Amino acid sequence: MRITCPYCGERDLREFTYLGAASLLHRPDNPAAMQDYIYSRENPAGENVELWQHSTGCRAWLHVIRNTTTHEIHSTRPAREVVEDTP
Repeated sequence: MRITCPYCGERDLREFTYLGAASLLHRPDNPAAMQDYIYSRENPAGENVELWQHSTGCRAWLHVIRNTTTHEIHSTRPAREVVEDTP
């Protein structure tokens, strides 16, 4: 699988580290919701929004839309842009 880093271009999967669902970008304010945030994870088949880090390259965190069934990557962009776009 190849992932396109917005800064470094297309790279091999081995340069990246999977960090989890992109919903982790939005930490809950409510302390009671923190347990679900930390321990509850879904594992749906199909298109998912994920966080990856270009760990052996520029170290940027990436927001990746990927199909977990086919491993086709639909888009990548810096996670920072996603957080800044969220109200």
